[in-house]
Amino acid sequence: MATNPPLPNPATHPDGSAVVRVLSYNIRSMRDDTTALARVITACAPDLVLIQEAPRFFRWRKKLSRLAAASGQVLLSGGATAAGPALLCSLRATVERTEDVLLPLTPGQHRRGFATAVVRFGGARLGVLSCHLSLQKDERYEQSGLLLDRLAALDVPHAVAGGDLNERPAGRSFRRLATGLQDCWTTAPWGTEYTSTPTDPHQRIDAILATPGIEVLGCGVPTGLPGVTETDLRAATDHLPVLAALRVPAS
Repeated sequence: MATNPPLPNPATHPDGSAVVRVLSYNIRSMRDDTTALARVITACAPDLVLIQEAPRFFRWRKKLSRLAAASGQVLLSGGATAAGPALLCSLRATVERTEDVLLPLTPGQHRRGFATAVVRFGGARLGVLSCHLSLQKDERYEQSGLLLDRLAALDVPHAVAGGDLNERPAGRSFRRLATGLQDCWTTAPWGTEYTSTPTDPHQRIDAILATPGIEVLGCGVPTGLPGVTETDLRAATDHLPVLAALRVPAS
């Protein structure tokens, strides 16, 4: 896919709506090149960073805070308290509330959770959720329903969810989510599509999804974006990030 026209920059409009950049990124517990990771995030100039596989053990909060500071962000919520998902935000965001949610544990499976928040950009209020769904298909399908329930429980007119869905678009969990939400890549493809793996991109298992009413201005892997290099994308982690520009109406 062509990367033209350029992805819109963050902005607040006189009618109270806001253009917001949202980045979703599986960072593999920051086990790779964290300097390259910070460079990628910085170059994307996001207002919100929806992280999966954040550090969860020794000094996890300090590691996340250092990543946030190195990439021009602040730690909003999540990490160990959400079993891996986390949220970072720019100083442009006004935070109303946050909540970390642990999902039911299936014996023998990895614990999962959601990092959630409600934030404002000018007159636009936005619910936010970062997720990392199960590798097991039945549990993943159940979690997709819980994700939709959690977005509704945020009780805001507009919301965005992003994460590692561990499933391609044809899968039933992905399709369940895309029935009630906009799959932002499908709505307004920009950049490139496949998120796994950085060395051999051949499948899209990471996505950003938005509620109806949000205008998707562009969404995809930010290859070709100024400051985002192939070397850094390969060194940062074992997934490629997804970047979206969204116009959120005033509410």
